[in-house]
Amino acid sequence: MASTYIQELEERDGVRLTWNVWPNSRIEATKCVIPFASLYTPCKKVQNLMVCEYEPVPCKKCGAILNPYVSTDFSTQVWTCPFCYTRNHFPAHYRGISAEQQVAELYDQFATIEYKMPANNVMPPAYVFIIDTSVAEDELKACVASLTQALTTLPDYTQVGLVTYGTHVHVHELGFSECAKAYVFQGSREYSQQQIVDQLGLGKQMAQRKAPGQQQMMATQQMPGMRFIQPISDCEFTINAALDELLRDAFPRLSEHRPTRCTGTAVQVAACLTGAALPAGSCAARVMLFVGGPSTEGAGKVVDRELSEPIRSHEDLAKDRAPHYKKSRRFFDGLAMQLVQQQHSLDVFACALDQVGLAEMKAAVDMSGGMVVQTDTFHNPVFKESFKRVFAPPGAPGSLELASNATFEVIPSRGVKVAGLLGPASPTDRKGTSFSDTPVGIGGTTQWKLAGLDVNTSLCTFYEIVAQNKDAGGQDPASNQQFFLQFITRYLHPEGHLRIRVTTLTRKWTSGDDTQQLVFGFDQEAAAVAMTRLTTFKMETEEDFDATRWIDRTLIRLASRFGDYRKEDPQSFSLHENFSYYPQFMFNLRRSQFVQVFGSSPDETANFRLYLNKENTAEALTMIQPQLLAFSFGEGAPVVAPVLLDVESIQPDRILLLDSFFYVVVFHGTSIAQWRKEGYHLQEEHAGFKQLLEAPKAEAATILQRRFPVPRLVDCDQNGSQARFLLARLNPSNTYSTQTSMSAEMIMTDDVSLSVFTDHLRKLATSS
Repeated sequence: MASTYIQELEERDGVRLTWNVWPNSRIEATKCVIPFASLYTPCKKVQNLMVCEYEPVPCKKCGAILNPYVSTDFSTQVWTCPFCYTRNHFPAHYRGISAEQQVAELYDQFATIEYKMPANNVMPPAYVFIIDTSVAEDELKACVASLTQALTTLPDYTQVGLVTYGTHVHVHELGFSECAKAYVFQGSREYSQQQIVDQLGLGKQMAQRKAPGQQQMMATQQMPGMRFIQPISDCEFTINAALDELLRDAFPRLSEHRPTRCTGTAVQVAACLTGAALPAGSCAARVMLFVGGPSTEGAGKVVDRELSEPIRSHEDLAKDRAPHYKKSRRFFDGLAMQLVQQQHSLDVFACALDQVGLAEMKAAVDMSGGMVVQTDTFHNPVFKESFKRVFAPPGAPGSLELASNATFEVIPSRGVKVAGLLGPASPTDRKGTSFSDTPVGIGGTTQWKLAGLDVNTSLCTFYEIVAQNKDAGGQDPASNQQFFLQFITRYLHPEGHLRIRVTTLTRKWTSGDDTQQLVFGFDQEAAAVAMTRLTTFKMETEEDFDATRWIDRTLIRLASRFGDYRKEDPQSFSLHENFSYYPQFMFNLRRSQFVQVFGSSPDETANFRLYLNKENTAEALTMIQPQLLAFSFGEGAPVVAPVLLDVESIQPDRILLLDSFFYVVVFHGTSIAQWRKEGYHLQEEHAGFKQLLEAPKAEAATILQRRFPVPRLVDCDQNGSQARFLLARLNPSNTYSTQTSMSAEMIMTDDVSLSVFTDHLRKLATSS
């Protein structure tokens, strides 16, 4: 759907813009309806990426890095910044450059470039594992088995720590190999950060770290926290012994009670441990929580122990009937700020049939750039395979190539201000003059922190177009009909060194009411993703926000502004091909799990929105509008073709493959299912049928191999109980109220179909 040109730019630079042509006045910008936004993937794998082993050259005024769009005067060795028009001298080691012999930064193909910084005092990566012992014995063994296997794949220099919890929290001292030794915290008690640090005996270290000069160096070398967080080579026997001897929480409970589980206290203790033992920003540190049920004790409590009290639902949250929710949210919001300050990430592996409190933890995971894997049991392949991917070495299939300790900065042209950002980030104190007074998302700055990010982490930045008046220097920003954006990401590379990735892009201004130019520059896929992120943000931050009504009103305004029609004549309405799929995206968004929370728990909704807020454009679009492939008989090999996400696509002699990001469905039509049950695929004369059955499974395996978290695989037949996973996402063009049957399947729903939706859109967009 996206043009080849847009796809090439994304492959080269990792950037998508909702509009690739911008109006040069505030008034015309407000008429565009869809916000001006960019979707940027800072750690995207870029082919032929130039990596320079020297420091970048910044503009002395605005800080923009030297790039292909600067004006250069080789005779005077001066370059002019396209963002602030400041003249800068090339550094001494650039003095030999000329028009024939230029540095890499000045070539167009290196609009995205990386700088590898000299070696610094960077510590090895650290992982602190928090294990819930209030689960069933077999669940605990399955969790420990996965963790033990992961330890064997980590390099010997990797630092690890171990915290276990149930009724109480146990911090295991891995530096004491003579016998098992742990520090115990009472689960029902609320601790301050200083109390935890003091009880662990790390208070003196924290005080020394604040001291200047030689005293600070000595404090770092002593590292009292190494008792708890050690390289695997030094504590392999101790941590494996502790895991082997780990037993289910021994404190008794009544049959009518839930297990006592102090999840919030355990996470707080682990966060304080990493903050005291590891200097902030010195290494890639992740706190990994393995939880098997709701928190029932202490800080971050989700529900009482009595089973008679049901765990909160969306209706309870809407009607303020969840007694622990607000207090728990405040606790984890505070914990999120602590993790951001430390530049450490919180990952949650929630393996339980019940909710674990992810809705309360959402801010701590999101702001720290953590990840979530949500399934029903530690035995589930979704958990096992996803957990393996976390530790896959760079370059391996499915490797996340986790980066950390990043800052992301946006530098816009004059006439453009940064309104805010939506993504797994938190704001810094850096203000500057380029931020908007009307924030969208995380605003008030042009720079954000990212404690953790991977190759798919995508940041959605919103912009405000301000009046294009001449500045004090008499320069008209729109005089050259181009504007510029630069993204600067400083991060700790998975290989353990610091890097700076700089991406600079340019697009066109359009003057006046030039609707045609705006239409040609519209990216409907990027617009759908940006609007979905904005919708979910508004749902969580604005009271009484009606998401469906807001989506509809925005779509009607967009269609009325850019559609081609005669007033009061719906049949004359048409949209340019750059807009043609956008109404369909909004139709599926209205029906998606992001807007319709009925049938989902608060934890499930939190998980959906966490990944929407961090995935790139292609993956996020799959969440909004799943992809559907049809496999049917052909001459020789099976025929594979994309089909409409519609109930009409169901046919008896077809196999459908639905990819909705969180789950993948292999759906067999009635005839296919019957032939399989009769064993035709086992007979030599029906080898083609065997190929047809295997083809969608192979495609599903490819999807499972490349995606994190690993999706749930649903293998079902038409009219089977699990067919609901497919039917729930199809356009209900054939229902019980349809006059004539149009497919092999009927959906029992009162929802309107896409055709009815677009008919209403035509009518409302053309009305005066």
